[in-house]
Amino acid sequence: MRIRPATPGDLPALQDVERAAGAPFRDLGMPEIADDDPPTLDELERYRKAGRCWVAADEQDRPTAYLTAEPVDGALHVEQVSVHPRAARRGVGRTLLAHAAEHALERDLRALTLTTFTEVPWNAPYYARLGFRVLSEPELTPGLRRIRAEESAHGLDQWPRVCMRLELPPAGGTSAGLLLGG
Repeated sequence: MRIRPATPGDLPALQDVERAAGAPFRDLGMPEIADDDPPTLDELERYRKAGRCWVAADEQDRPTAYLTAEPVDGALHVEQVSVHPRAARRGVGRTLLAHAAEHALERDLRALTLTTFTEVPWNAPYYARLGFRVLSEPELTPGLRRIRAEESAHGLDQWPRVCMRLELPPAGGTSAGLLLGG
């Protein structure tokens, strides 16, 4: 597996990854998530052009997972990380997050943030194992409050959700080791 920036030609494949990654939500009684449309090509292109869309590519250089992110209130906010089920449970998501953490550190962003479902095993419990912690309501920054309001308007609050944060080490430390168990 190789982590690399997304190319314009990758974007339709990222939509396919998103659809496949959403399918297991159906088994959890969350068909609305399974049936939700993936990001549009224009949305993905915006992240790609900004240099904040990475893919995990297989041996044939085909995307099997991707991550998009944006700076929010001094942190790099992970907007989406999706892994195709055929690549699941192999550390692909963790490797993408480690790459995002390195990107954040290079830009003086001191943390990764994300929003996620609390009761989905590969969501909040997974991120907690990687060192993310749930933020209390008073800890939410204005940007995270905006993101949560957008998610609520999109109907995601019908299932419990939280904001989570992973503090990154000071200069000279390595976030990849933190996320990869090193």
